[in-house]
Amino acid sequence: MLDIDINNLNALEKQIHEKITAKLKQNGALTITQAAALCDCSASKISKYVKKLGFQNYKQYMDFMCGKEIPRKESSSEFDRIRNFMDEFDISLIDKFIDLISGYEKIILLGYGPSRYCAQYFEFRLQLIIKQTVIAVADDISARALADDKTLLIIFSATGTYLSFDNVVQTVHEKGGQSLLIAEEYNPSIIPNEGMIYFLTNSSQTFTTVPYEKSRAVFFIFIEEVIHTLLLRRGPAEE
Repeated sequence: MLDIDINNLNALEKQIHEKITAKLKQNGALTITQAAALCDCSASKISKYVKKLGFQNYKQYMDFMCGKEIPRKESSSEFDRIRNFMDEFDISLIDKFIDLISGYEKIILLGYGPSRYCAQYFEFRLQLIIKQTVIAVADDISARALADDKTLLIIFSATGTYLSFDNVVQTVHEKGGQSLLIAEEYNPSIIPNEGMIYFLTNSSQTFTTVPYEKSRAVFFIFIEEVIHTLLLRRGPAEE
């Protein structure tokens, strides 16, 4: 699991992000000393930027930026893959996610293909528990039309690579809202220029390379854990 929040960066840190990203497109990995020299700041500043972005350390950040996959256990079946996910998942992400959605009046859930059923199921479950407006949509046109400055757009995507995500995210941000991409697979190539992203696993599904054929089981596990935690927070008196 890895969560990245570009919104959390200040103006200087966003400049650091842009400079390092541009440099890595030309060359290979940078040492922290080289990154500091490139950005005209100290190595400690780079270290703080990396942790604020959501990485444990500079090495993890550089591995991600260079497209290196985090070491993982090989899964011989979908059952093994899900078990590895459950063993390695950082449960604190659930509380972080709930705190995030509590700050918005409107939650738009977007998913294409099989992921739209994850969005629709989450819509049904959330509407029974929270007071905010929750709307599941299956296309970016609807998401753009519904978005405003009180909106959090949550996108469910197995791979996070669908091209129209960039356009709908940009529109939501232009309207004053925020966005969160929840990707099932670990994919360093989709780091956003704005918004947030959660990678729920540290690997790619090996059973198929076709996005619409990929399993969505991890999404439903994540959804159920969110609902369970929300119910615990609400308490029996409110049920």
